[in-house]
Amino acid sequence: MQILGAPAAALSWLGRQGTRPLAVLVAAGIALPSLGALFKPYVTEAVFVLLCIAFLRVDMSGVRAYCRRPFIILAATAWSSVAMPVLFGVGCYAFGLKAGAPGLFLGLMLQGVASPMMASPALAALMGLDATLVLVVLVTSTVLVPLTAPLFAWIFVGPSLSIPPLTLAAKLSAILAGAAVVGFGIRRIVGLDAIERQNDTIDGLNIVFLFVFVVAIMESIGARVLADPATTAAFTALAFAVFGVMLFLTVLVFLYEGRERAFAIGFMVSQRNLGLMLAATGGALPDLAWLYFALSQFPIYLSPQLLQPLARRVSGKTAS
Repeated sequence: MQILGAPAAALSWLGRQGTRPLAVLVAAGIALPSLGALFKPYVTEAVFVLLCIAFLRVDMSGVRAYCRRPFIILAATAWSSVAMPVLFGVGCYAFGLKAGAPGLFLGLMLQGVASPMMASPALAALMGLDATLVLVVLVTSTVLVPLTAPLFAWIFVGPSLSIPPLTLAAKLSAILAGAAVVGFGIRRIVGLDAIERQNDTIDGLNIVFLFVFVVAIMESIGARVLADPATTAAFTALAFAVFGVMLFLTVLVFLYEGRERAFAIGFMVSQRNLGLMLAATGGALPDLAWLYFALSQFPIYLSPQLLQPLARRVSGKTAS
């Protein structure tokens, strides 16, 4: 695979910037509402391309190597796919959110039932963490999400969800299966070596489509900050708190595997794939759910930069 010319050089440069462009995406999403309105109808397509890129880069040899030690994979998958939705559901009911703030409740529950972000192995690698472990657990959790997400959505959300559980399962399966076919198909045609030679360019392309997703989902944030700063600030604080609790609890649960592995799993679990849930529901969500989804992008895209020093200390690696 060979991508030539100035666009390729620009993508390659962008891909070499590490975690820094992720923070810029958040600022761009707030500062460019007109672009957000332009890209909003294409959120599903952007998520699909991001999934294709993720499957394109899956190293099955690494997956097979970790599968020879199945306990940690099974435990981490169960924690992400079963324990997290249960904890979200119990927590939301304990705080009375279903009756008191149904839109926020729906946003939180969709966050809880989502699988980890497909970009989490790449982000883990940039942070010096065990990207192979993250990748294997990501694959197993993603395979399960068409089953677990509709099940827990039905248990905790019920008729509040705008899409029936079976339809949600079908859409999730179609999106993931389609992306896997495209990603694995391209890899089979061009070869893994060719893909690895274009690693920086593909990283840059990944950031471009993340930009489409982020500016679309954050289209109204600037206006909401001006119109209702208190609610926006409260939701932002909640998003960071939820992220921090997921990370802390996961590290605590898996500390027996060592600090590096526990931190890698914690980082992956806290990076929930809200884009996949938006794509599966067709964006048919109440206003407060959209607002929470948008503000939850702050910890997701800022955390790789903020947590990188801690991640390198945990893994015993120095910044390059």
